[in-house]
Amino acid sequence: MSKESKLADKDTCEVFQFDEQKVTKLSSLVSQQNFLPVATIFKAISDETRLKIAYALSQEDELCVCDVAQIIQATNATTSHHLRLLKNLGIAKSRKEGKLVFYSLDDEHVRDLIDIAMKHGKEVEERG
Repeated sequence: MSKESKLADKDTCEVFQFDEQKVTKLSSLVSQQNFLPVATIFKAISDETRLKIAYALSQEDELCVCDVAQIIQATNATTSHHLRLLKNLGIAKSRKEGKLVFYSLDDEHVRDLIDIAMKHGKEVEERG
């Protein structure tokens, strides 16, 4: 038996048996939720560059496109593209002041999400 097969055996039940009460309750709960907006948020920040941008925005009230470009070491065009996507997905918002465009996170929920994700990432990394 291969190493992968042995690992797979440890990750699956050896018999098929489920708790009907839990399954009924949670199936109903799951079917009532709209997961698409949440999946879209996670998809947006699953890109490392966009996560860096969101993290930087979580550390300041707002940053202009040029600031973000310097922080992530990218061009203004690339940075603007990512910021526009984050804005379109409801993660960031923008305001124009003269010739500059400033971005910030859309709300505290996004800031909390980034903070929790970063903390969890560190914990996973430390566990090895």
